[in-house]
Amino acid sequence: MHPTRSGPSRREFLTAVTAAGAGALFGSGPAIAQRGAAPPRAGRIDVHSHVAPPSLVQAIGAQRLGGNLGTWTVEKSLSDMDGSGVSTSMISIAPAGNPFGDPKTAVRLTHESNEFIARLVADHPGRFGLFASLPLPDVNASLAEVAYAFDTLKADGIALFTSYGDKWLGDPIFNPLFEELNRRRAVVYTHPNTASCCGNLVPGIGEGIIEWGTDTTRAIARIAFGGAAGRYPNLRLIFSHAGGTMPFLIERFVNLAKTGQYAPQFPDGFSAVARRFFYDTAQTSNPAAMSALSKVVPISQIVFGTDFPFRNAAEHVQGLKDCGVFSAADLQAIDRSNALMLLPRLRT
Repeated sequence: MHPTRSGPSRREFLTAVTAAGAGALFGSGPAIAQRGAAPPRAGRIDVHSHVAPPSLVQAIGAQRLGGNLGTWTVEKSLSDMDGSGVSTSMISIAPAGNPFGDPKTAVRLTHESNEFIARLVADHPGRFGLFASLPLPDVNASLAEVAYAFDTLKADGIALFTSYGDKWLGDPIFNPLFEELNRRRAVVYTHPNTASCCGNLVPGIGEGIIEWGTDTTRAIARIAFGGAAGRYPNLRLIFSHAGGTMPFLIERFVNLAKTGQYAPQFPDGFSAVARRFFYDTAQTSNPAAMSALSKVVPISQIVFGTDFPFRNAAEHVQGLKDCGVFSAADLQAIDRSNALMLLPRLRT
């Protein structure tokens, strides 16, 4: 049993919904009419979508989460999805407001957030999926939450931030966690964060504008050059925002991988490692970003993402169509088929 478990299991969620109705879990409103409705057939799969669990809003305040996230409702998610042909949104917690930054509350808030998303999944069959959060850098508590998320909540994958304090994914401190996720052949979605070194570097420019793309690149570099990519071949990693600045820096990474220190761990070069990862389109559905990414990795590694509620699905659907990079077959793969390689349960 999870040491901090205080909520019902997935089976208990379903029982509660059946016995008490969706209103008992989420209150009244338009979402009640959506309960049990079949999702659009063969619709888009959004791997990058966020929610604001009530316990998180209460703990850190809606203002710290930001206006769009602080006023999130399930009705808004469903409306945005239905308006752009998104059948399923994979839900994770955004780093806005540093939601798990306080170690005194991180374990509880992570656990409660995962249970809230699991309730969404149960209450709206086919519409949502759970990328469960972990209370890192507490590795032991995170291992316990991994077991609970997969074995009880039946999570689709794990959501990690690219950095925690002054440690990036791929740092040896996270090895026990990566070993377990590798054993489970887990899908690991990553979202950029602000490392302790790099907040408020440019006055008036939020970290999401510059720093987060850079932090994603740091995580990719740490995982690749630190050896984690080789040690944990069963991990299926998704990097947000087209891999940050990695596609632009590809020449530097390729050349670094040829040097004496790193050459033995890159027998097929850096590009072969980069092509194993997946990359979403959130906030990068434009000609420059997609042109760069599609020249670094095959289309099979690009998956649809929106960053809802910070952006909406319609912008990304139109942006991908208009960017002039992809054929109709490419767009179908990005919208759905590529994600099904990671999330086969969504085939039915």
